[in-house]
Amino acid sequence: MYTVSAEETAAALPFGALIPALREGLARGATTPPRHHHQIDKTAGSTLLLMPSWRPGGLLGVKLVNVFPENSASGRPALSSAYVLASADTGEHLGVIDGNELTRRRTVATAALASSYLARPDSRVHLVVGAGHIGSLAAEAHAAVLGIRTVLVHDQRREAAAALVTRLQESGVDAHVADDLDTAIPRADVISCATLATSPIIRGELLTPGTHLDLVGSFRRDMREADDTCLTRGSLYIDSEIALDESGDLTQPLLDGIITRDAVAATLPQLCRREALGRGDDRQITVFKAVGTALADLAAAALVHRSRVQPAG
Repeated sequence: MYTVSAEETAAALPFGALIPALREGLARGATTPPRHHHQIDKTAGSTLLLMPSWRPGGLLGVKLVNVFPENSASGRPALSSAYVLASADTGEHLGVIDGNELTRRRTVATAALASSYLARPDSRVHLVVGAGHIGSLAAEAHAAVLGIRTVLVHDQRREAAAALVTRLQESGVDAHVADDLDTAIPRADVISCATLATSPIIRGELLTPGTHLDLVGSFRRDMREADDTCLTRGSLYIDSEIALDESGDLTQPLLDGIITRDAVAATLPQLCRREALGRGDDRQITVFKAVGTALADLAAAALVHRSRVQPAG
């Protein structure tokens, strides 16, 4: 049984290969039971997630995720995870893949895949809100599907935003710190949020017609990145039905009667299978809410597995 480090996982999941693999995997589907949530410390919001998925005749995988939000205050990662991969035929364990890097890359790649259907093809300005473990890769992932020319970065810790901007600039990207979020929002064609916010930080009234809003941070009912106006002004797309039950970005407006479950225009797998249309016109505001799926994890893990059994060269 092999072990794949974070560095090896990243090398096996370049966005040019990962995004098409996710498109194929989401379109094809797999057996994916609801994920298990276990509160470790209700006061601190610490959570254990178990996320299984398998395809008969193929691969079986489960991701174990520990989320400890209070770690951020001490500079430690808020998320720690491992992915265990096995044969769905024999049950034989094949490998353990670094779950942090797999999650990080499949999260932003899933968002970029959605943007390929929902963002305007002429999108040029990308606003990244949240410069942490996930958000720091959002610009690179979206550049794989859109002709982005300028990246704006906002984080509640300015030094984190500045550090990401420096890394982007060193790679040749026209990147700038966005100190005032309300000023940056109207400038953006695509907005990616990857934060642990528990109250809305994106004001829908500031969204310019034609904007695509990508929300990947909120995965619990007490977490929220976008206000009600974002949902009433925008057409809603989700990565899976789970988002309607787990993310405060949707559960809270549903509870308040701001939206209904029928507000969902389509899921990402439906877009990948071309069972539904994406963006309708250049003035439409689109909103994509993702909470992460074990199906996407399995597609990414399968790509890592192929790199182990069929190494390049």
